[in-house]
Amino acid sequence: MDRLMPRSARALLPLYLFACLFALLGLGALWYGLGKPLQLPDAASPAHKLQCASYTPFDKDQSPYDQPFRLRPQRMDADLALLAERFQCIRTYSMTGLKAIPALARKHGLKVMLGAWVNAHAADTEREINLLIAAANANPDVVSAVIVGNETLLRKEVTGAHLATLIARVKSQVHVPVTYADVWEFWLQHPQVAPAVDFLTIHLLPYWEDDPQGIDQALAHVADVRRVFGTRFAPKDVLIGETGWPSEGRQRETAVPSRVNEARFIRGFVSMAEANGWHYNLIEAFDQPWKRANEGAVGGYWGLYDADRQDKGVLEGPVSNLHYWPQWLLGSAALMLVMLVLAGRPATLRAALLLPLLAALGAGCLGLWGELVRTHARFAGEWVWALALVALNLLVLAHAVLAQAQRAGWRERLFAGLQARAGWLLLAAGFAAAVSMLALVFDPRYRSFPTAALALPALVYALWPVRAPRAEVALLAFIVGAGVAPQLFVEGLQNRQAWGWAVVSVVMTVALWRSLRLRAL
Repeated sequence: MDRLMPRSARALLPLYLFACLFALLGLGALWYGLGKPLQLPDAASPAHKLQCASYTPFDKDQSPYDQPFRLRPQRMDADLALLAERFQCIRTYSMTGLKAIPALARKHGLKVMLGAWVNAHAADTEREINLLIAAANANPDVVSAVIVGNETLLRKEVTGAHLATLIARVKSQVHVPVTYADVWEFWLQHPQVAPAVDFLTIHLLPYWEDDPQGIDQALAHVADVRRVFGTRFAPKDVLIGETGWPSEGRQRETAVPSRVNEARFIRGFVSMAEANGWHYNLIEAFDQPWKRANEGAVGGYWGLYDADRQDKGVLEGPVSNLHYWPQWLLGSAALMLVMLVLAGRPATLRAALLLPLLAALGAGCLGLWGELVRTHARFAGEWVWALALVALNLLVLAHAVLAQAQRAGWRERLFAGLQARAGWLLLAAGFAAAVSMLALVFDPRYRSFPTAALALPALVYALWPVRAPRAEVALLAFIVGAGVAPQLFVEGLQNRQAWGWAVVSVVMTVALWRSLRLRAL
């Protein structure tokens, strides 16, 4: 595999150390590039409070599906104390378990837009409506408006006519403004709702649009829609009831989730809204991990604070896409060094240059995969899948570095064992790529790209092919290779994450095809 003649360890040492230093610098550049803080104009401070933020009082380990359903009064009290430092009001979505909210808001000097959850179950809706009316009438000094339903038309749980009837009933029994909240298109699709409300509450989420808007176009899109609604429904006011940007998750066409992009959107939107005199509510106060089950990983990361109530840097100060980048750098550098110790001395001049680069590549890919899994894995099955890919990468990396080293004793025995099973490692990597490709072609909306997890096996076995079962390899090569173009078509040619996955898929196809060539020979 290497035609260069071996050289003495002394002659190789300077080049080997230089390659190690170069590889470490590459890892440093990778993690610093991902995590370097960016300074943007501030949106909020204790002296400049923003209008309103969506609030759901769940801890990171809670969800509305929990049975029994219990919210913690101490959590709500602490949350509202924190939000009062930056906001004038909060918006809620349900009355269940939130009876203490008006009193806590009064305690911390906040106003509340109370929401009732309207759904297809008449008994549940009736209970929510009754609680909403009672809370609004008992707390006129705190409740600034009530919201009868949230995205109920989007979910197709009630008709526009029935919703208008519910709104009229609430209006007749409260003394505060009454509205309904939904994605902006559904106000246009159900024109009977707008005459029933005192003001319109529209949701404007550029990331989730049917035609997703990238961060550079997002604010202009929000302004255009707000302008249309302001003109069409005048003289009624329009509240932008939800707007924001996710800090984690998969890319949709040109819309890229990240903390920096979240800060860019929120800070830019606040400046634009206040300059135009718009009323607004930001989504949302705190990250909600439970939403990942319904909306993919991205659903859990719309908060201005994380689920531990730590500031994400969205509203003010420097913001970083990867707060823990020094820890990931140290971890990947340690893994790189462990692999170099495992390999021992390089066998040739080429090996002296390749060993550090292979070790750094593997460590970097595992670090990137680990960061993705930390935020994206939702269920036990996804964690098992992720850990299996970690194990696969470690075995492939060990096989690759040992192939470049001088081997004797236990190193020779370990390499022989890995070499004997290399075909199965390729088969496992091809299987993972094929499953991922099928999912990304046929059910991509909530799935993340496993690029970092399969880049190393694809590259190693494309460069150094290994024998594997022929029929299985041929099938996997067909699935992975045939999926590249459809996957790019589904995601759009401007999706960089999709292109990254396409490149890895092509390399994986080459690795599988080269294995077939070995069998043919």
